[in-house]
Amino acid sequence: MSRNRLMTIFGVLVAIAMLATACAPAATPAATQAPATAAPATAAPATAAPATQAPTATPMPPHNGGWLDQVVFSVVDNSSAITQLQANAIDIYAGGLAAADYPNIQKAGLNYAESSGLQYSIMYNPATFTDKNVLNPFSDKKIREATNYLYDRNYINQEVYAGANLAKFFAITTQFPAYANNAAVAAGLEAQYAYNPDKAKSIIADEMKTLGATQDASGKFQFQGKPVTLNFLIRTDSDGTRKPIGDYVATQLESVGFTVNREYKKSSEASPIWQGDPTTGAWNLYTAAYSATSIDREEKVNFQEYYAPDSIQGTNPFLANTGIDPTFAKLCDDLANGNYTSLADRDKMMAQALPLSLQDSLMVFLIDGKNFVPMQKNVQVSYDLAAGVEGAYVAPYTLRFAGQTGGSLKWGAPDLFTDPWNPIAGSNWAWDQANHNFTAMGYSGVMPDPFTGLQWPIVFDKATVTATKGLPIGKTLDWVTLNTADTITVPDDAFVDWDAKAQTFITAKTKSPDKPLTAKIMSSVTYPSDLFDKVTWHDGTKLSVADFLMGMIMTFDRANKDSAIYDDQAVPNFQSFQQGFVAFRITSTSPLTVEYYANVYAADAELDVYTLYPWYLYGEGSWHVLAVSNLAEAAGELAYSTDKATAKKIEWTNYVGGPSLDVLSKYLDQAISQKYIPYAPTLGKYITADDAVAAYNNLKTWYGAHQNFWVGTGPYILDKASTTEKTATMTRYDKFAYSSDQWSAFSTPKVAVVAVDGPAQVTTGQEGDFNVSVTFNNAPYPSAEVTSVKYLLFDATNTIVNQGDATMAAEGSYKVALTADVTGKLTAGSDKLVIVVVAKPVAIPTFFTQQFVTVAP
Repeated sequence: MSRNRLMTIFGVLVAIAMLATACAPAATPAATQAPATAAPATAAPATAAPATQAPTATPMPPHNGGWLDQVVFSVVDNSSAITQLQANAIDIYAGGLAAADYPNIQKAGLNYAESSGLQYSIMYNPATFTDKNVLNPFSDKKIREATNYLYDRNYINQEVYAGANLAKFFAITTQFPAYANNAAVAAGLEAQYAYNPDKAKSIIADEMKTLGATQDASGKFQFQGKPVTLNFLIRTDSDGTRKPIGDYVATQLESVGFTVNREYKKSSEASPIWQGDPTTGAWNLYTAAYSATSIDREEKVNFQEYYAPDSIQGTNPFLANTGIDPTFAKLCDDLANGNYTSLADRDKMMAQALPLSLQDSLMVFLIDGKNFVPMQKNVQVSYDLAAGVEGAYVAPYTLRFAGQTGGSLKWGAPDLFTDPWNPIAGSNWAWDQANHNFTAMGYSGVMPDPFTGLQWPIVFDKATVTATKGLPIGKTLDWVTLNTADTITVPDDAFVDWDAKAQTFITAKTKSPDKPLTAKIMSSVTYPSDLFDKVTWHDGTKLSVADFLMGMIMTFDRANKDSAIYDDQAVPNFQSFQQGFVAFRITSTSPLTVEYYANVYAADAELDVYTLYPWYLYGEGSWHVLAVSNLAEAAGELAYSTDKATAKKIEWTNYVGGPSLDVLSKYLDQAISQKYIPYAPTLGKYITADDAVAAYNNLKTWYGAHQNFWVGTGPYILDKASTTEKTATMTRYDKFAYSSDQWSAFSTPKVAVVAVDGPAQVTTGQEGDFNVSVTFNNAPYPSAEVTSVKYLLFDATNTIVNQGDATMAAEGSYKVALTADVTGKLTAGSDKLVIVVVAKPVAIPTFFTQQFVTVAP
């Protein structure tokens, strides 16, 4: 599929992005309403008949770990996915197919899962190149902005996706709540930036002249006597749609005077280029695509993520070269950090960010896509409405054959091992992240609800969130308690900073002796008393307090110049982390109790809980495995990030293959011989020399058996990995602490189906009534589960002339009455009524468009 969009909510290293989550409190989640059976993976589009359901079977008893004995991953080209499913060569194609392939999936009689978390865009390199004789047009924001007029999004949707997707202009998703909250502003901007190639050509020509370029007799741009050539990285893998998009974009750029070098590449070939030094001129633009990893209930962090240097994607060097407008940068950060006092203020700030993002256009978004994951009829899996199967944290926990415990399932993926695997700064490609999810305890010890985007605890039962009075925070689920306080004062003994030389945390009292620190929120998690006996790493080492502390240490240490593992790449992420982090402390180790103080928050208390469970940006990490790779990095032989590895001309740390394995093995032996305790002044309180040796010996035994260092706490282990053949085998972890039926309550998402009955023709200045039907499974959608039914009225110029709430007539039935005054604002032509239904059991609204014609009286 694509490189993952990093929508991280829990876990200490990813606290900087926990904001991408809330909208308004939902009602009882779908998970509690569904029957306690494995979820069939067959949710059809709202306008289509349901796909064939898996046959009913008597449920088999669960066991610990995943339902399956084994999952075998292999690379399958998307063009052959359906054929391979029909030949039983694979059981599921988890990367999914584009909406245009949906009829073929139906024709083949396959089951499928549908999601709406895909987005396709053109990503520009904004850097000024080192070679002054080479001009990068996209270092000019006005040229980037003008390309919005150059690309016909509706044409792309029709030609590439058979009209099944939606045109996209913004970092927010057209099918998600944030767009519904700002639909009027968005529609106005979509009309303003609609396809207008003549306008694009004029603006680009003027700006190129300003940059010192000329045009020859044929209209081609020249600079320093040479054609202005754009190196365009066009992906040829993924779901097969980025190549035609790239070819179209290249043709449009050529039409205005650029020379385009079309570089067709697979993900593994393109990744080192666009993630490399942007000033070398190796690339100018790239066919980007991102897939959600969970439902984003707010999307307020998206602007910072895609446009600002403080982005969690600061690992991408080009983001430091954007020349972003300071006003836009501040707005990005304020949204991400929750610097507002009400949801109305948040939405106002989002509305301000929309036009500024188009003026910046580091990303020019093109399509909001649907993704269809085909599978055999006997395969069952719970999937995420945004992330589908591949990105769903719940998928490894529910994947199974219908009515069967055990078995070996064949999982097809678009690619594997695109980048090296390490939990700190390794691969976050969607297909690799899917593998990571199989080996992890959900997401930092919690399970994202695949239908609502809220969270459920896995390794603990209860948590408390305390918020300062006045913050727009609510709660939905019983596992979290929400309190308020006039002021939240950080205790003197809480940790607020890190001394890399002394290798100890700095307390609040030491950092601020004269003035107590305060925070906007505080979360408290108490783990069960048997946690450290119950949960083990895959090599048999028990989970420990050291694992929780290691996450915080790594957050600070890698960004500290006094550290032996300092990395420039870590600094932008750390600076963003600091914007929200205040302090943390462990108040008890038996049972483990964690307090976390922050100045960022989500509107849902369920998403304001910080677990400190050892999940990093790209997977779980144990203290003893990280200790070994830290030794290798400190010695200058490996580096967690591609940036540092490239700069130092050393290996990018890879836990699963390549030369890294021999290096890690060498330092594992060193750790054993030295009885090495990492960060001993801090972790020595929780790790003895004997503990360390035992853990390292466990790891050595593991490595001997599996030839990798990828050790997690989840329901499957990485048994075998071949980075050359691009195959992986996951085997059930029978010592997993929880039963395979733990998440069986997730069933088919309760997505509203909308239909509209109304006149095909409306006379200007006369009333027009439209009846709206809202159903699920052909039954009225209960009004108690409906948050709102809104309408937007567009005239023939795509301008909103009226909006409001539909009136409920009966269960599942609503009415939109357009008054004579409203229709009087319409002129003769084709108009449309857009219905937006927001339901509580799912976080994704349902949109429905009804076309009609307006005539003069």
